[in-house]
Amino acid sequence: MAERFSHLFQPLQLRHKTLRNRLTFGPHLANMSHEGLPGPRHLGYYAERARGGVGMIVMEGQSVEAHGALTRGRFNDDDSIVPGLAAIADAVHEHGTVIVQQLNHSGQHADADNSWLPNWSVSGLPSLKDSSGSHKMSESEIETVLAHYIAAALRSKRAGLDGIDIIAAYNTLPDQFWSPLTNRRDDRWGGSLENRCRFTRTLLTGIRQACGDDFIIGLSISGDDLTEKGLPLDEMKRVAAWHDERGLMDYVSVGTGSFYDFSQIIPTFLYDEMKGPPLASEIKSVVQHAYVQAESHVRTPANADAVIRDGMADMVSIVRGQIADPHLANKAKDGRAEDIRPCISCNQLCWGRRSRDYWVACLANPSAGREWEWGGDRFEPSAEPKRVLVVGGGPAGMEAARVAAERGHRVTLVEASDHLGGQFALAAKQPRRQAIDELIGWFDKQLTKLQVEVRLNTTMDADTVRDGDWDEVIVATGSEPARDGYQRGLPFQERLPGVENQHVIAIDDVLDGSAESGKRVLILDDLGNWKAAGTALLLAEQGHEVTFATRHAMVAPELVASAAMAPLARRMADLKIEQIVETVLLSWENGTAALQSSLDGGIVTREFDTLVLATTNRPRRDLHDALDGEHEGLHMIGDSLGAHRASAAIYEGRKLAREL
Repeated sequence: MAERFSHLFQPLQLRHKTLRNRLTFGPHLANMSHEGLPGPRHLGYYAERARGGVGMIVMEGQSVEAHGALTRGRFNDDDSIVPGLAAIADAVHEHGTVIVQQLNHSGQHADADNSWLPNWSVSGLPSLKDSSGSHKMSESEIETVLAHYIAAALRSKRAGLDGIDIIAAYNTLPDQFWSPLTNRRDDRWGGSLENRCRFTRTLLTGIRQACGDDFIIGLSISGDDLTEKGLPLDEMKRVAAWHDERGLMDYVSVGTGSFYDFSQIIPTFLYDEMKGPPLASEIKSVVQHAYVQAESHVRTPANADAVIRDGMADMVSIVRGQIADPHLANKAKDGRAEDIRPCISCNQLCWGRRSRDYWVACLANPSAGREWEWGGDRFEPSAEPKRVLVVGGGPAGMEAARVAAERGHRVTLVEASDHLGGQFALAAKQPRRQAIDELIGWFDKQLTKLQVEVRLNTTMDADTVRDGDWDEVIVATGSEPARDGYQRGLPFQERLPGVENQHVIAIDDVLDGSAESGKRVLILDDLGNWKAAGTALLLAEQGHEVTFATRHAMVAPELVASAAMAPLARRMADLKIEQIVETVLLSWENGTAALQSSLDGGIVTREFDTLVLATTNRPRRDLHDALDGEHEGLHMIGDSLGAHRASAAIYEGRKLAREL
């Protein structure tokens, strides 16, 4: 019998609004603004989640005052944003969803190089985000900031939003007032708990007076700021209870992490699931009037329902899960949880793109951020159904086959191996990456439901394709290890001397089990992503002595953008993985590696049992090239075009299938 998640889908009266369920699409900077204004990309993004059945949306915030602004993609702190917010509110309300907006001031951690203003803070302490210092606010400047908050709340009300959410989590400005670690003041804004809470008491009281009773006021906090002298859980319970006793907020949302450990704010797969609910449960034990919301790596409706059922919280925020599938709520409510496209907690495009100043996207869902262009996460039936052959069952091929079938085409998917997933399936073999298998399994189920003919253990040559009389042929044959040892750090050297010798294998060989590694392993990483780093963890966990050599200045620098570097570094240290950075491999001779520093040119030789290469794969394009020019409906997608990320492959598969 299909799960119906009866606890999650109970309605909830929140101030003047009835939420149709306890599920929230929580706040996150989508970074979609143009010149600081909400536009069509924002509207499509939020409207699609409302259409998908979520009870409440907390949209990204206004940075309420320029001295505390964070990131370029923030909304303006003036009335120019009201028309855009109003359009979003109308679109969301049309689908029966409540919408509030978060208000933010980052205090000492603001982006001074963006605002061109000093960071205004509680005590003039340095930023923990970059090298900037900050300016200790005078009392009149504190009053100025409070006035800006209230003006921002009034802006939201005029736009027709249902309320606001004050972010006091992660050591943003309100939290900086609360914490003894960041509040060193000796005036009426510091010292005692009551003085340290004066800022938020004045703020929340002022918003209520300005915006009236029919206006939701939420407060977002960190359950534990991860510092002994700051606001660990016991202290945060005191702060939450103090505000609750005075009826200052309608709900409090409890997250994890802070600027003291940013990686735990949006936890990657390296962290356990359900990080936030235990903290929310502790806060709920001292909060008697406001509702409590749990967030942080809840991920699935089943988890969210359990949180409500077990009394850990009254509401649950799932953000990344609803970026991956905007219709998560309706699918869960209708007993179709198996149809929910899973989030794999990779952070590559939701957080990783935003941190590089692009708008939020999703590896699993290429429509995220493109809803306004692509008509949401839905597909129009084809006016002319065709016979479509997809060769290759990796991410690109699976998505192309799925979307083509959804549009009414008759699809055959051919895969040479005995399973779907391609290179993506290999990544799932690395520690803690089992969610990739969940996503591949989702593809498999969808293809079955859509009656795609899947032929495993089947190879296709040009003659076989010619004999099939296909209307469209999509080549998604992927890539394979180059095995030449080419390194970007030695671009003039096409082949690693000695690469043809024994005991040289590729990452793929480790992950698919086709080759065994000796006790002492040298991993040569020319990529800087999960491919080598995750395999190093795997080998070390299996008991190998792993040395990790890379041309980069640090291990896996691409992971910095996805907030995965800190937990990875801790895990590598726990496993005693040796790291050699800014280094290239000059040669490999019968187990002897000649390693050269890119800094001073010094060369050392080391003995290893196995060399594992993490270098750029070579495309498999023989089938396409044999058919090129013969077939009008011939296409090529994925790694066949050139080795790249799974996100690009899935995007290419969807884009092509939408156009067939």
